[in-house]
Amino acid sequence: MFKKGFSNELYVEKQAREIKERIKKFDGKLYLEFGGKLFDDFHASRVLPGFEPDAKIKLLQTLSNDTEIIFCISADDIEKTKVRADLGISYDMDILRLTDEFKAMGISVNGVVLTKYNHQAAADNFIAKLHNLGIKSYKHYPIPNYPRDVKLIVSDEGYGKNDFVETTKPLVVITAPGPGSGKLAVCLSQVYHEHKRGRYAGYAKFETFPVWNLPLKHPVNLAYEAATADLLDVNMIDPFHLEAYGETTVNYNRDVEAFPIVKTILKNITGDENFYRSPTDMGVNMVGNAIIDDEACRYASGQEIIYRYYTALCDYKLGKVSINQVEKLESLLNQLGLTADVDRPCVAPANLKAQTSGRVATAYELQDGTIITGKASDVMSATSAATINALKHLAGINDAIQLIPASVLMPILDLKRNVLGSKASALKLDDVLLALTVASNTNPTVELALAQLPKLRGADLHSSVMLRTGDASTLKKLGIRTTCNDIFPENSMYF
Repeated sequence: MFKKGFSNELYVEKQAREIKERIKKFDGKLYLEFGGKLFDDFHASRVLPGFEPDAKIKLLQTLSNDTEIIFCISADDIEKTKVRADLGISYDMDILRLTDEFKAMGISVNGVVLTKYNHQAAADNFIAKLHNLGIKSYKHYPIPNYPRDVKLIVSDEGYGKNDFVETTKPLVVITAPGPGSGKLAVCLSQVYHEHKRGRYAGYAKFETFPVWNLPLKHPVNLAYEAATADLLDVNMIDPFHLEAYGETTVNYNRDVEAFPIVKTILKNITGDENFYRSPTDMGVNMVGNAIIDDEACRYASGQEIIYRYYTALCDYKLGKVSINQVEKLESLLNQLGLTADVDRPCVAPANLKAQTSGRVATAYELQDGTIITGKASDVMSATSAATINALKHLAGINDAIQLIPASVLMPILDLKRNVLGSKASALKLDDVLLALTVASNTNPTVELALAQLPKLRGADLHSSVMLRTGDASTLKKLGIRTTCNDIFPENSMYF
């Protein structure tokens, strides 16, 4: 059952205050490396029930008068047409999307820095496109032996060759459409140029996970390891913070490994031996201070790891990930004493329904904990059947009542089977939702059922077999967290 574990209002308040305090430490100019997703942070909203997916945007809106945005993107990623998997659009197009979003919210966008620029043809085309759209662009060049040759990096032939982005606001947020875009290097390059101009600008990092002031093995932090299982990241105690302050804090391996180099670069730029004493010092994250129900967040994080485990099993079956990723997630489940088919409430009912009916089956766990099942038929997919059953339950409609009349149903089936020649002739979820919409024009009962659809957002669903693209896509749009057994439907080799 859904239980709020996180206060979004408290988070925005504390986070804004922390960032303002950090700005004061650096003569009123801070370059803030923004990690993770600015928009639609659904991982955070799942592991911290109550965290709103656009919480970071609301945070920036409270600071909008003092904030400007710099995007960065690797010229190599433009050349390779790297794509955001969650949105299906290329990194360069995502920057244009994000620029529109920020401008609509009244947040100033300064321009775009192209990192690792080496006259790539696709990068030059993007620069021309930005110019035509009235967006400033800047070039940062590859530095030999980066990041090891600190003397070269902190010189006129290193950061000094990069274009300097003139900024006017106290807070400059450096963000990117994905990892490997060079956010840290852009921040440090800007700090270098600021100090060359006699200004004591600062750098800080805003990364939601892992949460530095939660225990190392807290489920919220383990859920971060699950989210980065493809990178095989691991959380660890920050040894630099422990040595400097005698306090135990949590960071992750890449930040800990990079810290000595970052510290050396900052020392060479500023002359300050103790600019930061640990990776934890660099962060400004206050998410751990807005948890209001630890148990609710622990449970939600365990569910997230199970969700990612089932996803990895199916992806491994499809040849998309290695067995190492599956084993990593199994290890995380074991650390929390969780069993995937027992501790996700909708799994056992879906599997039982499939066994007793001899058909593909799915099961919902609604927000109030109610389990609703459905099985496949010659007319509907299992997902469609379960969704209709769930809508009936939420509307208080008798299960025996037929919501879609034959006059609506038969023409759709005829089109799929006899005109389009579809092998999967049963109605998918989007077919059923359209049929319900048509039927609702003349039937108040159907209209009542359809009105319950928003209540499915945040529900969980499990399928006894891997879902085909159509149903999986519709469930995602409805905001339903879906898992599947790693079994091809109808034992088909082609999926």
